[in-house]
Parts: sequence; structure tokens; C-alpha cells
Amino acid sequence: MTASAVLFGFMTVTIRLASKQLHAFEIAFFRSLFGFVFALPLLLRHGPGLLRTDKWRFYVLRCCIGIVSMFAGFWAVVHLPLAQAISLSYATPLFVTIGAVLFLGEVVRLRRWTAVLLGFVGVIVIVRPGAADFSGASLIALLAAAMSGTVAISIKYLSRTEHPDAIVLITTGLWVLLSLPGAIPVWEWPQGWAWLWVVLAGGFGTIAHLLWTRALKLGEVSALTPLSFLQLPVVIVFGYFLFAEKLDLWTGVGAAVIVGSNIYIAHREARLARPVVTDSRVAGETAS
Repeated sequence: MTASAVLFGFMTVTIRLASKQLHAFEIAFFRSLFGFVFALPLLLRHGPGLLRTDKWRFYVLRCCIGIVSMFAGFWAVVHLPLAQAISLSYATPLFVTIGAVLFLGEVVRLRRWTAVLLGFVGVIVIVRPGAADFSGASLIALLAAAMSGTVAISIKYLSRTEHPDAIVLITTGLWVLLSLPGAIPVWEWPQGWAWLWVVLAGGFGTIAHLLWTRALKLGEVSALTPLSFLQLPVVIVFGYFLFAEKLDLWTGVGAAVIVGSNIYIAHREARLARPVVTDSRVAGETAS
């Protein structure tokens, strides 16, 4: 999870570097294209059978939502300070909690709802609607977080029957096709260093995604969630030295509130899940 967070931070930095020449939508296409190239070894490892699924329609719907999230997220990274864009992306688990209630029928009790509300207070602190320095790009970042929350719910649904590597490979391949129409109207062939940045964006993104899925498979969410926020200090450091961006007070305070609420939500989910795991183990031992 640590390596995943750091690599996602590197991906964010390469997106901003590529934006000196390329439009955010074109960067999203190249991130998908080269991300798919980096994911192809999964096909060699598992064979063509990895692509067999009866959920193609669901994959397409999930990837259409994912493209909206990607375009909005890349737009935010290009037009907002990196720290602010990443801090707002941490609103995703808040939307996941709401979506889990609406679409998965999960029961969320008062403490988690309180954490969600506090998280959105942190969002308001960062966005500061009505303030002189309010930017409409922050609303685009929130759109990306909301769509990403929907994608996370779809992954949770798919992971019940689909192999994690299949989800990564099929998703990345569909992203290539779905991102191309948005890139064509703003197309400009990369020149010089821009090629390196878009290749690295694809590589960092895919490898980080694979590490993230492995981490969640091996460890508890409550223990891993704090590590995922290491992306923020990475972009703060690179934002300062490469783009002369400083972390402002309101973004820092809002990010702390959002991160704290997310850690609490993950902690509560883990605690509520443990009795179920324990009961199933007891039942298994009794049966044996």
C-alpha cells in the first residue's frame, strides 16, 4: 500500500508535467494506452482465459463512469494546486459509504454517518465556496471523487466473482477505447519530454493499481487506509520543488479532517466485519 500510494503520487506529478504541452483529456488517453501496455503481461501470466467473463455490459458501464472520473480528475490536477486536487480526491470514500447504502444495501449507523458529515465539512473547508480564491475546478475535483466512489462500488461488486487481474486488464483496455473520443478534439502529438511523462503516467498508474488490489487482498483495510494517504506528502513535496506550490492553511486543515474521517470509517468497517469472520471460523471449527 505504501508503494501504491507513492506511485499514484508520481503519476499525479507526471500528469502535471505533461500538461505543459498536452490537454488533460489527451493525457488521460495516453495514460490509458500505456497503462494497458504495462498491464499486458497479466495476459501472458494467466492466458486468454483471464478475459472470459459474462459481465461485459457491466464492465462497459463501469468504465464509462470511470472515464468521467478520469477526465474530471486529470482536469483538476492540471488546473488546481496538486495538494488541493489530491485532498479533494480523498472525498471518494465518503461517496462510497453513501453509495454502499443506496446500491449495495449496506447498513450504516450513526457513528459512520457522523464521520461522513465531518468529512464533507473538510471538503467545504478546502473548497471555500464564496471565498475570493474559490475555483470552479474544485467542483470538477469533487465530481471526479463522486464518480470514483461509484467505480469503487462497482469494483466491490465485480470482485465477488472476477479475478483482480482481470478487472485491471479489462478495465484498462476499455479505457483506451472510451478515452479516445475525448482526446481527438484536442489532439496534439507529444513532443520531447512529453512522451516520457505520458509513458510514466501509464506505468505508474497501472503498477500502483495492481499493488493497491494486492494490498487490500493481503491486509485489513483499517490498517492500510492510513498508508494510502502518503500520496499527499509526495505531491506536496514535488509541487513545492517543481511548481513552486505551497500548501495553504485551509487545504491542510480540510485534508486533515477528510483523512481523519476516512480512517475512522475504515476502522469501523473493520471492527464490524471481525465478529462475522470470528463467527464463521467458529462454525467451521465446530463442523470439523
